[in-house]
Amino acid sequence: MTHSPRTVMRIYFHLHQPDEELYEQLLALLEGITPRVQPHSADWSADVDLTGALRYWKRDAKGLAAVIRLRALALYGVQSSAGIGPSRMVAAIAAAVTPPGSTTVVGNSPYDIAAFLRPQRAAALPGVGPAAARSLSRYGIYSIGDLADTPLTTLQRLLGTAAGRQAHTRSHGQDDRSVVPQAAARSASAEHRFDVDELNPDQHHQAVLGLVDELGARMRSENSDCCAITLAVRYADRTHTTRTRTLTEPTAHTPALADTGLALLASLGLQRAHVRAISVRAERLQPAETATHQLTLDPTDEQTRNLEAAVDRARARYGYRAAGPASTYQRAN
Repeated sequence: MTHSPRTVMRIYFHLHQPDEELYEQLLALLEGITPRVQPHSADWSADVDLTGALRYWKRDAKGLAAVIRLRALALYGVQSSAGIGPSRMVAAIAAAVTPPGSTTVVGNSPYDIAAFLRPQRAAALPGVGPAAARSLSRYGIYSIGDLADTPLTTLQRLLGTAAGRQAHTRSHGQDDRSVVPQAAARSASAEHRFDVDELNPDQHHQAVLGLVDELGARMRSENSDCCAITLAVRYADRTHTTRTRTLTEPTAHTPALADTGLALLASLGLQRAHVRAISVRAERLQPAETATHQLTLDPTDEQTRNLEAAVDRARARYGYRAAGPASTYQRAN
């Protein structure tokens, strides 16, 4: 018995604004095609294993993707883009370079995979962020093809043992991760879109501060805490970078959220990046009364929380912009 080659699709839903209910409906649309759907709610995308669905629907991968994109547009008014390949990694890289309303298909043969991957920027490879890409460029490594041609031992000296091995393996198109069906975790998100592609790191910094302030206020008003923070950055060339960090304890305290958000931003090394939009997502929300918090005797922490509560009361009475950190007002103006 012959087995069909694996076919994976990464689809991005280009929502005009964060909308969890709409995203759930779009995931249900995908699950009407195949049950093998893995959501990525940080950037409103999903991985879809189409291998069995192609036989069931009697269509090729590009044709089935066209049906899905058409249904999303006709039923929900949502434009989408998709990348299709023999692995989650190849599909994700293909989707990242695909404009809205289009699909990029990468064939299953080693030649097709190499022909697609080799010209792509090194930073497009999962695990190689902008900071690592800049470091690699100093040694003449600019593309995934350059990574593939670099000896493993050299990459390990440049990136570290584990990261170097992963970059070496993935630059040759190897990725055996499965699409794991799961429900989208409950979360809350906020996004800031710049009027023009923003190069100034100070503006990136202010945007993140404003977003975590907004999310913290929203969670406290709903009496909920989050367990992790996801930062997603969309660049001028339509590519994305996403980073997630688990918090030391569930919280809705704005300073704690800000520390994590700014640490994630710093890890991306965006000093020369043209940024189109930044979004912050509070992951794995849970009722605040069920969360366990570490006791502290720091009077500054107590004062900060009391001030935060006073700001929340002022906002509840006079509106969100009535009070808050100075960074919020700077972002709003």
